[in-house]
Amino acid sequence: MGERCDCDDRAIGPFADYCDGYARPGAEGLGYVSVLKVATATVEKSDDALLDGIVALDRAEAAGAYLGQINMQTASSFCGIAGQVWGHDLAVAEDIAGHHLTPLFSVIQHDGSDLPVYDGQPLLEAGQALFGTADARRYPPAPGAHVICANKSVTAYRPRADPLDVGVGQAYGVWCVLALSIARDRRVTADLFIEDAGVWTHNDREADLAAWLRGHRPRVAESIVACGRGQGLLFERTYLCTAHAIMPPGHLGIALAVAPYVVLARRALPDGDFAGLARLTLREWERRMGFTPAASGAASGRGRAEAAAARFMPTAR
Repeated sequence: MGERCDCDDRAIGPFADYCDGYARPGAEGLGYVSVLKVATATVEKSDDALLDGIVALDRAEAAGAYLGQINMQTASSFCGIAGQVWGHDLAVAEDIAGHHLTPLFSVIQHDGSDLPVYDGQPLLEAGQALFGTADARRYPPAPGAHVICANKSVTAYRPRADPLDVGVGQAYGVWCVLALSIARDRRVTADLFIEDAGVWTHNDREADLAAWLRGHRPRVAESIVACGRGQGLLFERTYLCTAHAIMPPGHLGIALAVAPYVVLARRALPDGDFAGLARLTLREWERRMGFTPAASGAASGRGRAEAAAARFMPTAR
């Protein structure tokens, strides 16, 4: 959706059934695909906070759209002229393709125009449809893949009894926000990711955290406008996703906002046609792949045991 650069923007990886990280050997085309994900996870605290944090991050990567077993490399947060967004440009989510979304709110850009902000849930569902889940994997990144990601995360510990010691990072809850702003002129301007994450220290009521996070969304949108003002950039729309969790007492929690830059598994291309993905809706793509589209966004299809049994090898060149 939106004219891009006049270049080979294919993003086809070397593996049949796995996506791979951008700029790794064996890919065809100069392009990459951005996928959106937000997640939270908790783990009971042990006597080693560092190990607890590792386990919590691992669980967050595996929750929802399966992004487990990767070597995550952090990048600054843009989807450039050779990039495309899964669910917006390729395998377009139905609500986006049909223009069914209504803005949550809007903010004013530096030229006086409105920047509408939409619920990013359709893009989260699209990411889960592509990667699958831990129990029903589809085309996740290859185990051990080196994957560049726009990402932010926050970790906090909730003690078994009050009061909190905020000074050492204790909290009742964690939250994160992932926003993607689509450039008005994508031929010369990159789409912008903003990731935000923080802790909740006021009380242990999930409803209060959720209400505060809803009120925080305009602040995230205002930061997008500020970034645009600084470089003379204008955006057509913003998708905004959030996740939050209240930790049980004695647990460590993490909130992760992440957008991996990948090249697609070869079998994820209907008839091997990368360009054809732009002409398909997400549900059409799922049907072409032999998956059962799920209105809830929960990925179905190949299960963990079947995926583990399959031989995922680079295809012949």
